[in-house]
Amino acid sequence: MKLMESLALAVGIALTATTAFAEDVVWTKGEVVKVDLAQSKVTVKHEDIKNLDMPSMTMVFFAPEKTVIEGLKAGDKKEFEFGDMNGRMIVKQVK
Repeated sequence: MKLMESLALAVGIALTATTAFAEDVVWTKGEVVKVDLAQSKVTVKHEDIKNLDMPSMTMVFFAPEKTVIEGLKAGDKKEFEFGDMNGRMIVKQVK
């Protein structure tokens, strides 16, 4: 019985640690205004970005991974994960 309790405790600790370090993704609705694939930038008219404490507006975001914005076109309504990379507003994911 002690072995089962120890194993359950170890699994519980591992799951808690994994959850504690996992970053919660905050999705923000927005509409693509312009895509500049050559410069890896996308202009988005977005709702409030809660994780960045930013009000709704239209602005340009850099895509560190160009593949994230490939296929987007003006008028697309999507959900975005935005972030701050050393003071530069970025788009991390799009769905």
